[in-house]
Amino acid sequence: MSAPEALPESVVSRGMSRILLVRTSAIGDIVFASPFLAALRQRYPEAHIAWLVEPGMAGLLEADPCVDEVILWPKTEWKRLWQAGQYRALAARVRAFSRMLKDGRFDTAIDLQSLLKSGWLTWLSGAPQRIGLGSREGSQYLMTRVVPGGGMPGQISSEYRHLAQVLGLDTAGFHPRLRLSPAVQRRALDKLAHHGVAPGCYVVFAPFTTRAQKHWTEEAWHALARRAQRDLGLRPVVLGGPGDRDAAQRIAGKDTGALALAGETTLAEAAAIVEHAALVIGVDTGLTHMAVAFKRPLVTLFGSTRPYLDAGRANVRVIWLGLGCSPCRRTPSCGGAFPCMRDIDPARVLDEARIVLNAEIPS
Repeated sequence: MSAPEALPESVVSRGMSRILLVRTSAIGDIVFASPFLAALRQRYPEAHIAWLVEPGMAGLLEADPCVDEVILWPKTEWKRLWQAGQYRALAARVRAFSRMLKDGRFDTAIDLQSLLKSGWLTWLSGAPQRIGLGSREGSQYLMTRVVPGGGMPGQISSEYRHLAQVLGLDTAGFHPRLRLSPAVQRRALDKLAHHGVAPGCYVVFAPFTTRAQKHWTEEAWHALARRAQRDLGLRPVVLGGPGDRDAAQRIAGKDTGALALAGETTLAEAAAIVEHAALVIGVDTGLTHMAVAFKRPLVTLFGSTRPYLDAGRANVRVIWLGLGCSPCRRTPSCGGAFPCMRDIDPARVLDEARIVLNAEIPS
């Protein structure tokens, strides 16, 4: 079987009244894809738009006015049944999920993730038109049309802008954006208030990812935390997941005045804390990229991954040493030394922070 031909540059808008977007994870990628959602809504204001996502990510989409429906993929339950050898029960769950998707009568499903798993979920929807962005791992054979990957390297959300242009969507003002409910924001601000932290008076630290080669050293974070309140007048708030609690406590230490909230918030609450920060400093991770969506001043540290050198906002500074081995992505060649991150000086981070804090951006 041959892969379907790529989508032509012009697309007839037929069959875009019920649209399913498939991008199940990860946090940063959902942030990067968010302007595609807004452009789709602008082009098809009467369409029913659903987003298929893993449960842990739902908090980033549930309050978005561009989304009519958030569909949760029960990945954890399916994985548990598979590992327990309960294949018949798993097959029943998959059939039920597929029936539920088909009941949605989607005429178009768009796979924004490009992987076999996302392509399979797109196919399960039964949508007669299935569009994949740069589909690979065999997912291209599950699509009716494939848009080859494209865009401008180094420009944030570039690949999704490229897809939007191919689909004939308006890409003016194509920037990441997030919307959170008032209830989520109240809970987040209450947690800060409990520790004596007021909106706009703190700097978010986002030090954690799932890959060691993307991390800055704990010693560097601790040194930065010691100087943040003294030099910037901002209290550090360290965010992360439940597995990051101990590391967050080490970064905060007892001599910095920093507040470690890793593992103490939901994802949506952490996003709200980012939204109300005076400044965000982070590595290549989802919480960091949220700062762009919320137009917050941001200093971001890249090493093993290709950075977005153009974030589309004047109050974003990217630190990337540009070593010959960078980006190495998932195959580092430095034997765990990670000089691309280790050699970033906290003093430079502070200098960049001063620049973004003084940058003027349009409202």
